[in-house]
Amino acid sequence: MITFSAARERLEGWHDQFIRQLSRADAQLQPALMGLVVGLLTGIVIVAFRTVVEWSQAGLLPGQDPEAFERLSLGWRFLLPVLSGLLIGVIFQMLAPDDQVVGIVHVMERLAYHQGRLPARKFLLQLMGAALAIIGGHSIGREGPSVHLGAATGSLLGQRLGAPNNNIRILVASGTAAAIAASFNTPLAGVVFAMEVVMLEYTITSFIPVILAAVSATGITVAVYENSPVFIIPEFAFSSLRELPYVVLLGLLCGVLAALFIHLVARIASLTREWPFPVKTTMAGVAVGLVGIGFPQVLGIGYDTVSEALSGQLGIALLLGILAAKIIASGTAVALGVPGGVVGPTLFMGAMLGSSLGHVVGAAAPEFASEIGFYTLLGMTALMGAMFRAPLAALLAILELTYSPTVIFPGMLAIVVAELTRSELFHQTSFFRSLLQARGLDINMNPLTQALQRIGVASQMSTRFVVLPPNASGDEVRVALEREPHWILLQSGDAPDTVLPAIDVVRYLEEFPGIDRVDLANIPAKRDAVDGIHMRGSLLDAEQKMRETGINMLYVYDMPAPAMRRIRGVIDRAIIESSYRI
Repeated sequence: MITFSAARERLEGWHDQFIRQLSRADAQLQPALMGLVVGLLTGIVIVAFRTVVEWSQAGLLPGQDPEAFERLSLGWRFLLPVLSGLLIGVIFQMLAPDDQVVGIVHVMERLAYHQGRLPARKFLLQLMGAALAIIGGHSIGREGPSVHLGAATGSLLGQRLGAPNNNIRILVASGTAAAIAASFNTPLAGVVFAMEVVMLEYTITSFIPVILAAVSATGITVAVYENSPVFIIPEFAFSSLRELPYVVLLGLLCGVLAALFIHLVARIASLTREWPFPVKTTMAGVAVGLVGIGFPQVLGIGYDTVSEALSGQLGIALLLGILAAKIIASGTAVALGVPGGVVGPTLFMGAMLGSSLGHVVGAAAPEFASEIGFYTLLGMTALMGAMFRAPLAALLAILELTYSPTVIFPGMLAIVVAELTRSELFHQTSFFRSLLQARGLDINMNPLTQALQRIGVASQMSTRFVVLPPNASGDEVRVALEREPHWILLQSGDAPDTVLPAIDVVRYLEEFPGIDRVDLANIPAKRDAVDGIHMRGSLLDAEQKMRETGINMLYVYDMPAPAMRRIRGVIDRAIIESSYRI
């Protein structure tokens, strides 16, 4: 019969083995299973988020249509975003008075500076804030909030299971990919977006859990909403090589628009930095409401307007007016901290710009011009690639949305021209990095940093150690040496503070074989100071701690109970250096 203590000990053994497997850079099965679970959970979260928003909008807007902001009276077009902005500001000020940042920027910050550990409170704030903003007609998208919700789902699951930091990063990427995949029914673009925009790296071992997360989340949304497309895209094809100059022109215009929008958001954010948060979100509502009086198409997500542009139903004058209104409404909302996303507005603005050029090309060269929807779609993907520095994610998105390989050739050209225009002609950084820099933060993902982040200390630590008091009996030391340790940790208080090689103690006992007491703190030996690192830490965490404290060795611990620190191993600088020299 297995006793409770034996069962608990066995369970702890399984958990330790699980954590050590996750800590390895080449682990595949365990991260894959966790990625699958994150995808399923994220799919459920995204469906719930979308359902709450759409049901609320259907009950609030005329005709039970979630996109029917155009049918609201002029007064309600203004008041709805103002009231929702005020409510968002008050709630965020009460629940998060010191930091109201949510969305993709928050996810990137937590990855860069907090090992991917996202707090549950920000998850709830993002959920409530984004729902209120979209229901209230603010000119933002749901994909940015969805990424936060998906990334937080992965992070919170990893934290709950006690996963190491290197694995939590993978779970954050899995949640990100699942959120994008579930939002657009584009699993492959979701995977690349997570790696290209959020993680800022590609690793083979990360791809498997991230792919499984994207596939499982897409499966959840397809099961609920069937295989209905986000945008109604007509059939079209690239008609002639003589259109390439117009494709280049569209890429150039998208690059200019990306640089303009990024500069506008940064400028507004800088000018209003000292405003109280409720004032900022309320003023964002005022700006959106004023613009929405004349151009109600910019209120809310606006995917119905994008579909109309794709089918060529909007005239060029209206398209340009909506584009200008969207730049003002979305730029103000994002800059003033409304908790929504900018992916949706980017696709919207790209669609308006591309459709406008499509009309021009059709009038100037009708004999070889493609459909207006062709330029509309190119504008969407070129602006997305330039805005977020995500050319591959944008290219895969256009392929998955159209199921037409013929758009790859002109799409690649438009995306590259747009990206080079923003970065080289205007010397403007990408949107999310611009927001991070505005907060005094930046992300420097060099290859060494990335390599150390992928490996947990639990997979590299040595378990050949013993813990002894500084002044131990001879018998106590001899018994400890029978375990053939490499290191001896000296502990006089709550935690070890000194480490010495076991071989030095062996030599001392050979010289004085009958000694009764061994003063380990003073015998001839090489001693080093030692500090601790949690078993969940990565090699990057260990390297940074060694650099900050000026020491060369850390002991690795876990905490099976509050205020109970259990030593599990030791790791030195040589182990860290060998891990990236291989």
